[in-house]
Amino acid sequence: MSQPAPRSKDLQRNAAQLLQHLGTALTSTLDLNEVLKAIMRQIAELFEPQDWSLLIVDHEKSELYFAIAVGAASDKLKDVRLKLGEGIAGWAAESGELLVTDDAYRDPRFASWVDQQSGFVTMSIVCVPLCSRGRTLGVIELLNVAPDRRDPPHLALLQSLSDFAAIAIENAQHLQRIEQLTIVDDCTGLFNSRHMYSVLDEELRRALRYQLPLALIFLDLDHFKLVNDHHDHLVGSRLLREVGQQLRRGLRDVDTAFRYGGDEFVLVLPNTAKPRALQVAERQRRALKARRFFHREGLDIQISASFGVAGYPEDAKSKEELVRAADLAMYRVKNNNRDGVCGAGAEPAAVAS
Repeated sequence: MSQPAPRSKDLQRNAAQLLQHLGTALTSTLDLNEVLKAIMRQIAELFEPQDWSLLIVDHEKSELYFAIAVGAASDKLKDVRLKLGEGIAGWAAESGELLVTDDAYRDPRFASWVDQQSGFVTMSIVCVPLCSRGRTLGVIELLNVAPDRRDPPHLALLQSLSDFAAIAIENAQHLQRIEQLTIVDDCTGLFNSRHMYSVLDEELRRALRYQLPLALIFLDLDHFKLVNDHHDHLVGSRLLREVGQQLRRGLRDVDTAFRYGGDEFVLVLPNTAKPRALQVAERQRRALKARRFFHREGLDIQISASFGVAGYPEDAKSKEELVRAADLAMYRVKNNNRDGVCGAGAEPAAVAS
């Protein structure tokens, strides 16, 4: 049973204590999930919504997605996305204005298809955007809140809480951008070798725990120096980026591509046996050789690569051994005729095309 709404003076006193507590939380941790959970927990206690959600703006796609969803329909909202301007939450995100509606189905902005998908019945909605520096970062949405908790004092407190949530999100996103700069190669946009070893640590732990295979492909571009000699280093850098993006497009979502250094790349393939990894390497080799880079610009550059493949556990027991085994296999191709694929412990196969 819903508790009576706090009286105005009690609400102001509680609000001051609450905002002081949340201010301390914001300065003591940069863990976005912990701060947002604390904020949303307080909102749930104060407003007692039947369901409530925190939606984050995906600025690249101009969409909202459910970062936190609590209630009977929460599991069905994980993959739901709203366009900016779509639904009550989309309207609040696009306009940057708090919105309260007492009867959702009478509001033309309401996206009733979300109820149909989740099985929830929405009556009232309180929606407040999370804004910082003129930019909307997300939306807090409270469903089926009692009328006495939708009065001006409660809405003013909700606005203050949303300001704290916006600060938490902005701080966390700024930290993520800084962390991203330390693990991403700025030339290719791929992860760098430093991050590769961190990923290998995690993947080897998972492979050992669940008795899964793990494969690593090491490749080096053939005669890349000639590109710089015949054109210039700017074209060479652009070519490295194009090669990196092509390698990534040829992988599964669970696989990861890295720029190891210079014109060397590494592909890490979780839960992949060595024979399958050899097939992936051959497919990547053919795709790379068949492509004409910068054809529209009149350069028409063609390049091949030498590939080495190693597998866990047959070729290595550690990340260093795995990289070394694939690297040695790649050099066997280099020392043969280049433009080929070789598995650790084998001789390079003849290249048919």
